[in-house]
Amino acid sequence: MRPPEWLVQGAAEVGGVSVALLKSGVWRSARPSHLIGIERALRHWGQSMAALGVIAAIRYPDRAAVIDENGSTTYAELDHRCERIAAAMHAQHRIVAGSKVAVLCRNHRGFLEATLAASRVGADVLFVNTEFAPPQLAAVLERHRPDLLIHDAEFSPPADIPSVVSDLDELARSDAPEAPKPDSPGHITILTSGTTGTPKAAPRVPTALGLAGLTASALNRIGLRSGEPMVICPPLFHGLGLLTSMLALFLGSPLVLARRFDAGAVLASIERTRAGSMVAVPVMLRRMLELGPTEIATHELRSLRAVISGASALGAPLAERFITQFGPVLCDAYGSSEVGIATIATSADLIAAPGTVGRPCLGSSIRILDDNDRPVPTGETGRIFAGGGLVFGGYSDGSSKTVVDGRMSTGDLGHLDRFGRLFVDGREDDMIVSGGENVYPVEVEECLASHPAVAEAAVVGVPDEEFGQRLIAYVVLRGPVSEDDLMAHVRANLARYKTPREIRIVDEFPRNATGKVLRNKLHET
Repeated sequence: MRPPEWLVQGAAEVGGVSVALLKSGVWRSARPSHLIGIERALRHWGQSMAALGVIAAIRYPDRAAVIDENGSTTYAELDHRCERIAAAMHAQHRIVAGSKVAVLCRNHRGFLEATLAASRVGADVLFVNTEFAPPQLAAVLERHRPDLLIHDAEFSPPADIPSVVSDLDELARSDAPEAPKPDSPGHITILTSGTTGTPKAAPRVPTALGLAGLTASALNRIGLRSGEPMVICPPLFHGLGLLTSMLALFLGSPLVLARRFDAGAVLASIERTRAGSMVAVPVMLRRMLELGPTEIATHELRSLRAVISGASALGAPLAERFITQFGPVLCDAYGSSEVGIATIATSADLIAAPGTVGRPCLGSSIRILDDNDRPVPTGETGRIFAGGGLVFGGYSDGSSKTVVDGRMSTGDLGHLDRFGRLFVDGREDDMIVSGGENVYPVEVEECLASHPAVAEAAVVGVPDEEFGQRLIAYVVLRGPVSEDDLMAHVRANLARYKTPREIRIVDEFPRNATGKVLRNKLHET
């Protein structure tokens, strides 16, 4: 059975995607009645989150859609609740196409119901970080002024913003007429991580073309399979969690969700649901390893064939430790809120080229450019630019990132090897100039993390009268070691000017909700 024409046309543009999807079996089993329903869904809701949910319900009505603290719900049940919630949003809260619905939820079915229901109306959806402090949350909501806020009961919304608690049961019991057909798909808006300043809103309209390239790459390189449960650990409001949840909907896979991350509970959920894949950020992988081989061995994990890491730097030492413990199931996804997932590194890549973030996804491309926007030779460091169907069109305030030849700056510095594998050398604004020499923190951090007594490391530059800047390293230990021994380890492996002038041992790093280290707060530890 051929896939829908919209996917065939989109696949032709990115090259090879339709072949990959057909080989995967995602569309091979589609019935004629399914394709008719899919076509109607796309005509009604366009290429939107709503369409993904409706299509999954058409193809897999009795398959589990979400498994969370409240048990399991099927795709048909999820679709029915979303249809009723959307109708109530329209009737009771006057939500229409172009309205703004903010979602302030942890990982549970309410997040998906709120998102899919708002998308059915054609509303723009703003995902709000659940880790915001009350003043920051108030500032974000004041700046964006949603027409409706759907939130978990633990959060206290401002009194002047209409709000609904995220169990959504009252809306789901509505007998209001079905919400009208939207004129166009609504935007979904992710707030950037804000590690270097105020979070910016990065809106985009999801498209089948953009998701098809990621889907094909995930099927071919990672080995995902339609219908296999996917344990998603990062927050769904973040790019990695949101994209992989969309991927699960596309594949008709059950999403296994928990409000808070607990390493032991995650292993238990993989065993209980026989999950085929797990999504996590590096600090979560480290917490799993800290359980120790004995605890890990008590869980039956043979179903787990893919662990997708992303959102922050994985690092070669952690990748090696994880593959040694769990086998060659680890993949690293590189991207950002602005460009989506641009590259994927398989376990084979991580073993053959430690530190790589892999090759571009199908339909994506990577260029390394110098300060004059010209390509640099293979192996040389330059600014990373990514292109593909998941790149956004600009921030909601009208600003954007630098774009050259249709590719957007990721804000990172990196290089390509002769096999086309990408390596991230650091952030453009993190580069340290010490005594006239350029130092990329990532290289020093990975060197420190390769010491058996170091769990993780972060390196920053501070002003220095003699050298302009000097390096300070912060390390979290997993075994006894002295600062002098760590200094000697760096000197033995890197150029002398890359050796930190000071090493500070801390218990843990300050992080945002997705595990990125907040470098500007390291001095407070």
